[in-house]
Amino acid sequence: MSEDGIPCLWMRGGTSKGAYFLGSDLPADPAQRDALLLRIMGSPDPRQIDGIGGGDPLTSKVAVLSPSSRADADVDYLFLQVFVDRALVSDAQGCGNILAGVGPAAIERGLVGARDGETQVRIHMVNTGEVAVARVQTPGGRVRYDGATAIAGVPGTHAAIPLLFLNTAGAMCGTLLPTGNEADTIDGVEATLIDNGMPCVIMRATDFGLNGRESREALEANAELKARLEAIRLKAGPMMNLGDVSAASVPKMTLVSAPSAGGAIATRSFIPHRVHASVGVLAAVTVATATRMAASPAAALAVAPPDGRYHIEHPTGEMEVFLDIAADGSIRGAGTVRTARKLFDGKVFP
Repeated sequence: MSEDGIPCLWMRGGTSKGAYFLGSDLPADPAQRDALLLRIMGSPDPRQIDGIGGGDPLTSKVAVLSPSSRADADVDYLFLQVFVDRALVSDAQGCGNILAGVGPAAIERGLVGARDGETQVRIHMVNTGEVAVARVQTPGGRVRYDGATAIAGVPGTHAAIPLLFLNTAGAMCGTLLPTGNEADTIDGVEATLIDNGMPCVIMRATDFGLNGRESREALEANAELKARLEAIRLKAGPMMNLGDVSAASVPKMTLVSAPSAGGAIATRSFIPHRVHASVGVLAAVTVATATRMAASPAAALAVAPPDGRYHIEHPTGEMEVFLDIAADGSIRGAGTVRTARKLFDGKVFP
């Protein structure tokens, strides 16, 4: 298989880049598959010089697409995070940015038939067992990538891909608040341990001596901060029903502060050891959810929008997510608008 190359669609999805494969083109055995993906990406190596990875967690991602295994979806999507400097491939989380490219990729690969105008693609997110619905522009039955929608962290404008997430609460932890509390204290730091599609530990930036407006580079260089966050993360894992997370990429450690650019709240996210250039889609949904909990560190810092559309500030701009809020205050669903672009389609040689 590897001598002849493996079909690969390289795409930007949201603010990430990744390799999109058909499951049938990869080994069925997970260990063999992961070893292959490490070679393809060039890991472990900080530069990933001998692979197609870009030396950053945001550009070392994989989507595996297969015919749907359930009646309420059109395609199965397994997300795999290929670590850059470790020989590790993790399926412990989903990825809402790479998800933005799944609808287009499924159409490009013939897993979903395109309609003239717009094609709705129901995506079974295998990592969490939930279903997301993507609306892909397909004039003339072909995926359209150009358009007028801009998202923070991506130059230019592209075709909008609205994403709607259903039943995301407790996707990985079993329940929205796995400890049953809106706030817990770990190592003297007040935190909300929450999962509305992405397990997050949400804490005030000021509790770490920060103002929350620090650059990604400044936070990356702060070894003491990263050590404190990792110590808290290792304790939070079992509390969130995630077990030993020493080799996992969740939970995401998220520092929040008051917004400074007209948004609802500001974030600095760790994924989990590197600082995110923006914020993950489902992490943004989870942060927005936390702002609605009175005891959460996020609540007092947030400026609640009147229409349920939350602009989550991050190091390179902001991400808009919306919450579908029921009359009793519960959250029925959440969504966002992303873009994607096909970068190349061909074969990769491990």
